[in-house]
Amino acid sequence: MREYAVVLLTAALVTFLATPVVRIAAVRLRMMAAPRERDVHVIPTPRGGGVAMYLGVAAAVMVATRLPALQRTFDDSQTAAVLVAGGLICLLGVLDDKFGLDALTKLTGQIAAAGVMVLLGVQLAFLFLPFADIGTISFGPDVGVPLTILLTVLVVNALNFIDGLDGLAAGVSAIAALAFFAYSYNLSRVGYDEVASAPALITAVLAGACLGFLPHNFSPARIFMGDSGSMLVGLMLSAAAVSATGRVDAQSFDSAASLLPLALPLLVPIAVLFIPFVDLLLAVIRRTRRGQSPFSPDKMHLHHRLLSIGHSHRRAVLTMYFWAALLSFGAVALSVTGGTVELLVVIGVLLVVGVVVVLGPHARRAAREARAAEIAAQRRRSRAAHPTARAHRSTGRPAGATAATVPASAPVPSAPASGTATPRAAGVGRGLQ
Repeated sequence: MREYAVVLLTAALVTFLATPVVRIAAVRLRMMAAPRERDVHVIPTPRGGGVAMYLGVAAAVMVATRLPALQRTFDDSQTAAVLVAGGLICLLGVLDDKFGLDALTKLTGQIAAAGVMVLLGVQLAFLFLPFADIGTISFGPDVGVPLTILLTVLVVNALNFIDGLDGLAAGVSAIAALAFFAYSYNLSRVGYDEVASAPALITAVLAGACLGFLPHNFSPARIFMGDSGSMLVGLMLSAAAVSATGRVDAQSFDSAASLLPLALPLLVPIAVLFIPFVDLLLAVIRRTRRGQSPFSPDKMHLHHRLLSIGHSHRRAVLTMYFWAALLSFGAVALSVTGGTVELLVVIGVLLVVGVVVVLGPHARRAAREARAAEIAAQRRRSRAAHPTARAHRSTGRPAGATAATVPASAPVPSAPASGTATPRAAGVGRGLQ
């Protein structure tokens, strides 16, 4: 655990120190995010922070090669595969941050980077499903390769979609990486392999890079991670999910409680990435129903909806942090503890708190509107019940008319001839017009 802490802090420190340098370079290279109609920032902001994050990841991996226990994680090629594929997808993101690539080009580059990662050793090999005596499903290259590429592309785009508020993607990614680290570390302890494992190292390094970048990216952001960062994070999280859930030996678990992490092998990854996946799914459904491309931008993402409810920028980001942490660490805690009653109660209470926090501004606004409507109704009833209003109703005069309006001594005009209009006394009946 101390060695994991060392690589996490290394990634955080290098990313934190490299980000200002990358920001200066981004400004000079005119890699600026100009405000658009769907954006929330109001001034041009440099992007390309993913380069600093990749430098932090690479530095931490180099440190891990010199640590006694973590050296064993390099016995296979998974960590190297993630480092090479991460560099390729980060380069693709830099090109997009600079030149604004079209959706098809980016999708092709994402598939290529995921393919390189698979060819170098990260692949969904088999999956244990303890249902109806199914047991372990073995995936050959004809199924495992496209399935891993598809999962990687989905996670990459899901992380890219939530990168819409200052600090949102970096914070959610840090929470997801820490949850994946806890899950992978626990699997290693209960029978996966040994504590030094590739998925645990990948997630620890990624968490450090996100935490080191977050001080520069939190509202008000001085630099954005851009596609170079969001796609790098998505690829590394996908690699961790594939490595942690697809390479587990079910026979090494000797009790029902220890089998729980494998009961639904993809439950924890889905819970960890639930918010990005839901945002991606809703965006695809919403845009296809309108006859638009799934990649066409709009202003209806989850974070935009929080802003429209009435949350401030920072409150919306912190709310997303809360839900990401609750779902991620709640799923991990269930897999580790076996789902105790106390844990279920705590999760249930936190779910209620989360719903109240999300709907708080909407409820307060509805209460204010209801109170204003009630006050207006009371005023109307008070005016209607006033003695002056009753007297006017009995005499047929409109409210506001007085006896002085029509003098009692005024002569009553004779009936006009047929076809001529009757002149109206000044002020009489004006309230009825």
